Amino acid sequence: MKILIRNLPRTLLENSLKELFEAYGEVQSCTIVLDKTSGESKGFGFIEIAKVGDAKAAIQSLNGKPINGNKIRVKKAETTKNA
Repeated sequence: MKILIRNLPRTLLENSLKELFEAYGEVQSCTIVLDKTSGESKGFGFIEIAKVGDAKAAIQSLNGKPINGNKIRVKKAETTKNA
């Protein structure tokens, strides 16, 4: 299941984000979205967790968790379908 994480501290690194979610299950991928011009974090990212149950537990536990002064927002990523 792909998870969207918003309101990340701009200084947070991908390995730190991955470690946070690995407590709930196997992380298949971890990406923090970067600004193309500056290369700095845009403050959000995506995590993919193999098992749906593990992903749901991570969402429930981590949504609203403060990280470096920011309360992160965690939810299932919406998938877009092309017709």
